[in-house]
Amino acid sequence: MKMRQWMAQYDLWLNKATEDCDIAAELKQMAGNETLIADAFYRNLEFGTGGLRGVMGAGSNRMNLYTVAKASQGLANYITAAFARSARAVAIGYDSRVKSDWFAEVAAGVFAANGITVFIFNELMPTPCLSFAVRQLHCAAGIMITASHNPAAYNGYKVYGRDGCQITTDAAAQILTEIERLDIFADVKRCSYTEGIQQRLINGIPDTLYTAYVEAVKGQSMLSADVRADKNAAIVYTPLHGAGLKPVLRTLRESGYTRVAVVREQEQPDGAFPTCPCPNPELRETLALGIDYARANHAGLLLATDPDCDRVGVAVGNGEEYTVLTGHETGMLLLDYICARHQARGTMPANPVMIKTVVTADMAERIAANYGVKTINVLTGFKFIGEQIGLLEQAGRVRDFIFGFEESCGYLSGPYVRDKDGVNGALLICEMFAFYQAQNISLLEKLEELYRAYGYCLHTLYSYAFDGADGFIKMQQIMQGLRNGVKSFDSLQVLQCLDYAQGLDGLPRSDMLKFILENNCSLVVRPSGTEPKLKIYSSIRAHNRENASLLDMVLGRALREYMTDVTGAS
Repeated sequence: MKMRQWMAQYDLWLNKATEDCDIAAELKQMAGNETLIADAFYRNLEFGTGGLRGVMGAGSNRMNLYTVAKASQGLANYITAAFARSARAVAIGYDSRVKSDWFAEVAAGVFAANGITVFIFNELMPTPCLSFAVRQLHCAAGIMITASHNPAAYNGYKVYGRDGCQITTDAAAQILTEIERLDIFADVKRCSYTEGIQQRLINGIPDTLYTAYVEAVKGQSMLSADVRADKNAAIVYTPLHGAGLKPVLRTLRESGYTRVAVVREQEQPDGAFPTCPCPNPELRETLALGIDYARANHAGLLLATDPDCDRVGVAVGNGEEYTVLTGHETGMLLLDYICARHQARGTMPANPVMIKTVVTADMAERIAANYGVKTINVLTGFKFIGEQIGLLEQAGRVRDFIFGFEESCGYLSGPYVRDKDGVNGALLICEMFAFYQAQNISLLEKLEELYRAYGYCLHTLYSYAFDGADGFIKMQQIMQGLRNGVKSFDSLQVLQCLDYAQGLDGLPRSDMLKFILENNCSLVVRPSGTEPKLKIYSSIRAHNRENASLLDMVLGRALREYMTDVTGAS
């Protein structure tokens, strides 16, 4: 759109968007500010394979009740066209973010107005529990109102297929087609939440389903009664103001863990995230308060789940010092633990499979191979791991799946859901910790043992933010510039550039580049699917930590110089 079109949209919203007083007030405050109006209306909030995600506020490029209702109408049209009347049902969940519960009720009202049965949780629940509910309730689709680990200003709308996995690329394209046909104010059918309940189209999800989910998670334990594990070891847990408190504590308590302390300041749901503005459990600053608690409680392990409890971060104590493990490191520890326990118990499948994303540690493949486990690599996004689990199920091989993980702290060890599961991850991390603790082995010592066996590896994530309409264009220009050819990054020569835009290795097309560099280094570059950021993943394999750190410094300096030269970013 050009400015005249943006202004026309702004005027329309100014007259029509009166239901949410916050949105109405924000629209009035925009008056006369072309920059704010352009940023709010220069595009429709992108609907991709993960659904919607964006900053909350007024405009077509924001998360608000109107964009949520429009997306729900598009999904309702898709369900009506693709499913028989008896199969038209949707499960809805939501987390602790600001207005998540309201957005869930608005979506429920849209589905009900379209004659689609709704099953909705009566309280905030983890994303994996929504995935579980879709399958258990035989729904055509599911939605989760969440922005996962994004900053407090964000919210989102994740869409799941009937298999409990985030929707496929093809389904997303069909839903997007339906959404784009709609006028955001004239074409959306809505009824009130109360009316939907009275018509018996909106139904609460019973606690028995939540209990069945917890039992499914507990069923992933790799311990048995005759195995020594120190379940009395001190552990600290923080839900980071999110949905994890109830399911994580219940699962750990019922699994026999007796000394789990909670970070009180972060215990209760709060979408403002006052103690951790960016509730990303990968980041040390997010875990700072939890580390203080762990130190005070002499706990050897800190766990942190993100707001929708599908990711789990870890810090491990060594005296007064605490090391925050990367998703790569925790995933490799879990993979080795799961494989070793399967072997010890005699439960390893005949043709075991581990699934990981292409930006996740290559060292995991060497660990898997050592145990005779096949690795399947997929594009970034746990939905692609879930999709592979579904394919195994179709082939009658779902029991062959033993573990899936991605570098951003997402883990799953069973096919009972089709998305990463922070409750499952928390349980397995605790029992791995307790198992090694009984042998006087710390998780840091076990990690060093793996590095000695398979070679040291170092992974670093670089993120560059590009906000607004100009930032979106600049990010596209950077990707095109990289495609035109880069011969080296500092002293490291580019040996090969793999462009996934046309589809490689049987994977779907993706706006992603992988540079194979000399000295066992590589870089993967892709725009984020959830934030206005360009993400660059470096991977270094070296004989030891010192050599890896030197190469990491070289790469880091080269990337900073490149981004400064091309864009002025820092």
